[in-house]
Amino acid sequence: MLASLIAPDSAVAIVLQILIILGALLLGTRYGGLGLGLISGIGLMLMVFLFGLAPGEPPVSVMLTIIAVIGCAATLQQARGLEVMMQFAEKILRAHPERVTILAPITTWFLTVLCGTGHVVYTMFPIIEDIALKKGIRPERPMAVSSTSAQMGITASPVSVATVSLASILAEHAGVIDKAYSIPQILMVAIPASLSGVILAALWSLRRGKDLDKDPVFQERLKDPEFAKSIQDSSHSLIGQTFSPEAKRSVVIFLVAIASVVLLGAFEFLRPLVPGEDGKLSPVSMNLVIQMVMLVAGAIILLTCKVDHKKIASTQVFKAGMTAVFSVFGVAWMADTFFQSHLDALKAGLGDVVAAAPWAYAVALLIVSKLVNSQAAALVAIAPIGLQLGIDPAIIVGFYGAAYGYFILPTYPSDLACIGFDRTGTTRIGKFVINHSFIIPGFISVITSCVVGTALAQALLP
Repeated sequence: MLASLIAPDSAVAIVLQILIILGALLLGTRYGGLGLGLISGIGLMLMVFLFGLAPGEPPVSVMLTIIAVIGCAATLQQARGLEVMMQFAEKILRAHPERVTILAPITTWFLTVLCGTGHVVYTMFPIIEDIALKKGIRPERPMAVSSTSAQMGITASPVSVATVSLASILAEHAGVIDKAYSIPQILMVAIPASLSGVILAALWSLRRGKDLDKDPVFQERLKDPEFAKSIQDSSHSLIGQTFSPEAKRSVVIFLVAIASVVLLGAFEFLRPLVPGEDGKLSPVSMNLVIQMVMLVAGAIILLTCKVDHKKIASTQVFKAGMTAVFSVFGVAWMADTFFQSHLDALKAGLGDVVAAAPWAYAVALLIVSKLVNSQAAALVAIAPIGLQLGIDPAIIVGFYGAAYGYFILPTYPSDLACIGFDRTGTTRIGKFVINHSFIIPGFISVITSCVVGTALAQALLP
């Protein structure tokens, strides 16, 4: 066997194992999040059975927390609570249509912050396009940045999979790094950092591309009577729809749950004391608190808001969330197996490099995020390595925005949906693929977030 011919910690073996990991990631992304989790299992098994590496630890705590959050959010969606929030957002945009390029990305960012998932943006795309067309604004300007802003909102949400994962990782490695940061501490850096990136990207988008009346491609398409009629007659809106008291109640319950998570994270004395592994009393961990609060909130919505329990598992939020859980499971377990087996060698070889250039961690996080198409999966794979290589946890928090790298290629579902909803064709994938509508807003958002986040983390975090 190969394991008997090549020592598992030799340079050749390490290179082969890295190639297996990269191969699993690249192949897995072709089959979506579920496929990524499954194919990562192949890489895991090869490293254990072929190279004799000790299996790492699957991120059970992170996965359970994600499941609790997704269960609550999916119940909210089935109660039509998400539509209530969307309607409110649309009223703001239609009240100031001339500012849609600024307000639309801030709105999609804020919706994601509240809901914990960027998938809420799909309903907003046709509304944003409709508002832009009626004001003669090139739809690409508000739509592309709104798509990237929705994903940036994940890094500022107290109930997003990525934020929960980051807080869990910091807590689990507290013994290694001697300190951990709570969700409120992470958010006091992440929220202004993320929002700064969104606003700067929106400002840049104000003058991108040609105005519709000067765009030769759009003007040529207008010569088609059917196309011109579709542009003139169509209208997408949630305004005018009526929602039941139960739908509105579900939003209140969900927002109270989010506030409770932030409050319990900020004030430890509010959490009950329980015996720890050392037998000493300590506050219940935030992982468990989030799980309990989200389960209770979901249960209250289910019991009091006339939710069809049979349809919860078929909601878009539930499907997307559980797919994320599975991808995190496979990718994180495979990565942990490799890095834990070679931690000493990595510390010796990379420790000085990372200490001298901590931005290299952000670059690695950005690239892995693109490979796995998930902020949470990238964090679970890369953040523990950074901590064990000696990176200050404040730097990890400051570079949180780099977890959003899947805008680099226009393959993410929300970006593809954004292109599909723009009937003018201004939001598009370029001839060379990489020159698409999301690339510049994405880089502006991420780079700004990392710069602002790093400065805030160094100033605010102990």
